[in-house]
Amino acid sequence: MTAQSKVARVAAAVVLAALAVGLSPSAAFAEDPTGRIDHAQADKNGVQLLFSVPGLAGSTAPDPDSVSVTVGGRQVEASAERVAGTEIRRTSILALDVSKSMSGAAFEAAKNAAATYLDNAPVDVNVGLVTFANSVTTVQEPTQDHDAVRASLGSLELSLQTSLYDGLLQAVDLAGTEGSRSVLLLSDGKDTTDTALDDVLAIAEDAGVRVDVVALDQRVASNSPLDRIADATDGNVTLAGDPKELEALFAGEADDLTKQLLVSFQLPEGFSSVEGTVRISAQAGGRKYTDQAFVSLAAALPQTQSTTSGDRSLFDVSKPLMLGGLVAVFVGLALMLTLGMSGVSRAEETPLQKQMSMYTVQGLKRAEVTHKDSGSSLKESAVGLADRLMSKRDFEAALSRKLDAGGINLTAAEWVLLHIGVAVGAAMLGMLLSGGGILPTILLLVLGLVLPWVYLGFKESRRLKKFNSQLAQTLQIMAGGLQAGLSLPQAVDTVVQEGADPVAAEFRRALVQQRLGVDIEDALEEVAERMQSVDFKWVVMAIRIQREVGGNLSELMLTVSATLREREYLRRQVSVLSAEGRLSAVILGGLPPFFIGYLALARPTYLAPMLETRLGWLMLGGASVMMIVGVFWLKKTVKVEV
Repeated sequence: MTAQSKVARVAAAVVLAALAVGLSPSAAFAEDPTGRIDHAQADKNGVQLLFSVPGLAGSTAPDPDSVSVTVGGRQVEASAERVAGTEIRRTSILALDVSKSMSGAAFEAAKNAAATYLDNAPVDVNVGLVTFANSVTTVQEPTQDHDAVRASLGSLELSLQTSLYDGLLQAVDLAGTEGSRSVLLLSDGKDTTDTALDDVLAIAEDAGVRVDVVALDQRVASNSPLDRIADATDGNVTLAGDPKELEALFAGEADDLTKQLLVSFQLPEGFSSVEGTVRISAQAGGRKYTDQAFVSLAAALPQTQSTTSGDRSLFDVSKPLMLGGLVAVFVGLALMLTLGMSGVSRAEETPLQKQMSMYTVQGLKRAEVTHKDSGSSLKESAVGLADRLMSKRDFEAALSRKLDAGGINLTAAEWVLLHIGVAVGAAMLGMLLSGGGILPTILLLVLGLVLPWVYLGFKESRRLKKFNSQLAQTLQIMAGGLQAGLSLPQAVDTVVQEGADPVAAEFRRALVQQRLGVDIEDALEEVAERMQSVDFKWVVMAIRIQREVGGNLSELMLTVSATLREREYLRRQVSVLSAEGRLSAVILGGLPPFFIGYLALARPTYLAPMLETRLGWLMLGGASVMMIVGVFWLKKTVKVEV
């Protein structure tokens, strides 16, 4: 805020007040949003705020009896009084530029202005002094002994350079972390160091210290460094062109401190929000000045909040209930394992099915469990129970195929048991980390249910892609064997001996089936079905046709190999071109829920306004629908059938 703008504002206020006298009583109290909440704190005794109206001239000051306060839109009873100095610590740091450009009258004017500030500042304000030029010096720690600060002004000396940003950082650090803190920064030039302004702004903003900037003998453009410093810290920028104006500005800053009001209020019964918007209005000089701030109110919540069930937050769970839930989970798991120890019965298999299953990953795992006593181990009992429960459903075969396709050495029953364990463990972890919060528990439970399936799908997809990428080389090896005079099963065995997984492992199973009496074409077609490979289905179809009509199978293999190699090249090229879109879909789709989950664990109070109001739930629902539609749209956009 420039000096000219202050003069214009005061003049406008006078004119409006004069007009109000002759027009109507209500016009005299038109709202002016230039009030300022300088500090807010909450404790068990209630909420206290410092409210001021910068730039009021003369004896005009906010009227304590006219103060009105609303919290979250609800009117509350509040009391206001002039700050006496013992309720809230007030700290003000003078940061003065002592570079060579301040020599002469400017330097004397700066010291006189600082002295004027000390003369007018309330005695309870802790004042510190920082100077900056080629280096930064803490001349005086914050103290209520204003004479000591005034005496230190005489020891100031000028030097080269202007460490403006470093001086600001030192002043912010010197202001401390308690109470109302402000910095009055005076400079007549720009920073000449390598300190990054963005880093300085981030630190000053996080510290919560207001910085008022006085620019001496210079113009301050919009978005200039001085303007950005004041904007980031909710301060003002004022211009001073001569010594008298500079002294008047410093005197005005000190006068604003003498007119601050201490506003106190209690949160009403039934109020449950840990954060909320506090709005204050007060009358001064025939006008009503207002300001509002988003304030943390957790420490000032009524004590009955934690014991009255009707006032408890939707996602707040007491410790007894949390412990009871954990005990119930453990009892349920123990009961499940106990029932599993009673024995497991499996569906009968034909002799051929038993022989064939011995050469599959699932069959080998089943054999290990079958050959052991069902009650000899808790692990076998649990797996047996999961196996028995799954045998009643049709998805066992589909799950076994997915596990085979993904190369995971687990039976379907073992996978389901492991999946349940991961989900329950994730839910318990969320409950413990959040202190019994329902939302984090549900989020981690959902993650525990979803992530194993995502992992299984990833393993399956990766193995299938690897199988398809090896087909061209595999057919070339088979063609070489056929040209050397080998039969088709012998050529397949060559791939088993010289190839790499997953092709070698799948062809090994096909050979085992062929040796048990299954036609080699049928065994290879089963490989194609298991690996969901359309390309290999065409290969098997070509082999069947060649067997029926005759021809040179090795040349056929070479031709198909060349075709598959070109298809694989095209598939990879499409994958490269669509990589950016697919990555965008993953990031845009995963970042919002991941960040909400992080906030639910790290800062649950930050999400409380969103989760405790109907509007918040509607916004979450709308955002979820739009996210799902957006991810679906992106996936369809970047998906190219090859």
